[in-house]
Amino acid sequence: MRVVVDLTKCQGYAQCAFLAPEAFRMVGDEALMFDPAPSDDQRVKVLRAAAACPVQALQVDMADLPLPPPGETVVAAKGDRLRRDGRIVIVGASLAGLKAAEQLRAEGFSGSLTVIGDEPEEPYDRPPLSKQVQTGFVTSADTTLPRRRDVDAQWRLGVAASSLDLERKRVVLADGAEVEFDRLLVATGVRARPWPVPEEAALDGVFTIRTRGDAAGLRERLMAHPSRVLVIGSGFTGSEMASVCVELGIPVTVAEAGPGPLSGALGGVMGRISAGIMREHGVDLRTHTKVNALQGEDGKVRRAVLSDGTTIEVDVVVVALGGIRNVEWLESAGLAVGVWGLACDAGCRAFTAAGLVTDDVFVAGDVARQPQPMFGYQFLAMEHWGNAVTQAEVAAHNMISGETDRWPHLEMPAFWSLQFGHNIKSVGVPPIADQIAITQGSVESRQFVAAYGYKGRVVGAVSWNQGKWLDFYEQLIEQAAPFPLPYDMTNPPADRTPVPAEFPERTYPGREATVVVTGHDPSERRAVLVRPNRRR
Repeated sequence: MRVVVDLTKCQGYAQCAFLAPEAFRMVGDEALMFDPAPSDDQRVKVLRAAAACPVQALQVDMADLPLPPPGETVVAAKGDRLRRDGRIVIVGASLAGLKAAEQLRAEGFSGSLTVIGDEPEEPYDRPPLSKQVQTGFVTSADTTLPRRRDVDAQWRLGVAASSLDLERKRVVLADGAEVEFDRLLVATGVRARPWPVPEEAALDGVFTIRTRGDAAGLRERLMAHPSRVLVIGSGFTGSEMASVCVELGIPVTVAEAGPGPLSGALGGVMGRISAGIMREHGVDLRTHTKVNALQGEDGKVRRAVLSDGTTIEVDVVVVALGGIRNVEWLESAGLAVGVWGLACDAGCRAFTAAGLVTDDVFVAGDVARQPQPMFGYQFLAMEHWGNAVTQAEVAAHNMISGETDRWPHLEMPAFWSLQFGHNIKSVGVPPIADQIAITQGSVESRQFVAAYGYKGRVVGAVSWNQGKWLDFYEQLIEQAAPFPLPYDMTNPPADRTPVPAEFPERTYPGREATVVVTGHDPSERRAVLVRPNRRR
């Protein structure tokens, strides 16, 4: 059977770990680890655990669920040609792609559905690749996502989309085949940013971690007990990999060019807390330090030359430098694409390069860049699990709905991370904040909540082993509550005084030209996308 847990919802009640301890286990006070492919003899226990979850965060494969009652699926109305006979193509056999396919069928779409993916596997869950897989709790092959319903799709796997012909409404594949559509969903996500020096990136022992193959290869090397692992970058993936090395008893060095771990996502205050936790666990953390070169012998990585003047011996290097959005195949399609992704409106309809909304192309998941009404209509790209799910469902609904029945995507951004036994969760958009205040608990106990403010209103919150409080902060963000918080809080800290959040200077995509405009009369004006020299 297949299982997935929405860990943004999970609040650590541990009902699943009590009812099915072989499939679910708690780490620390509230973090959950789960087996995405429990054995068949665990079926009854896992189903009971899913039913007992107070927040209904557990999803199991449709084959393990009772049949839905008749009439649960919406039937296409007579005369609704698109719902009944339309052709929908989803490019991206991803979490977002699968959820969109399920939503389409749930809402009565009975036309043809094609899902295109560059990897040969069906959609799988990526967060376990840097967590459960690396610790040996599960294998990378066990991460296939559960199906909530039969999507009745034609799967074109193992072949990438190479271009889009909007005028002819066709997706061109790398093998030369063409797939026609009436509606298109772009859900191509991101890929791992490789080490920028190709010769060094090709050394045996240098890894990124984004795919099943990446995860399986890295796990095999960690099983061989390397003398030292170097992690380049200390965002969430890099920090999680450092945590895995500590758990496995492998010496690890983390090279971070910035002031501290997680500082880009959570700010300098949280970065110093994270740095302290790393060092408490024996991590050799080097901040304000770049890797100048990777050196090898006989094709294998052996050393890393750091900007602090030191050279360290390493057997494994994990490059955790973020991701590159998969939009190259769209660059000649006349859509608003760039390093920031594919821009779309709040209803997930893609923009053209001229800034007009398309009616036939939609976008969801990590590749989407969308205005957020709750945060000053800023265009934001949210690379989070929960965002991919909700955005895909909204996009699918709008693809087959009339103008007056379309939904806006107004889901609250949220994410989680498990590292060094600590459960870190966030809601809102902390990086836009200018101030931060510890509002509950204490940093010393590693159990606290911090609220983020921007120009006098709450815009985000982060919890450290206190995720049960984040629903309250989510409501504050939705209501544009004032900051600092004017409320008496449970378990308040000794000092709730706001301090600067210390985020790095933000880079805005508008600082460089994105299009060339031609024509004089308004009817002749056209915008053509500028193709920057892409750097890998």
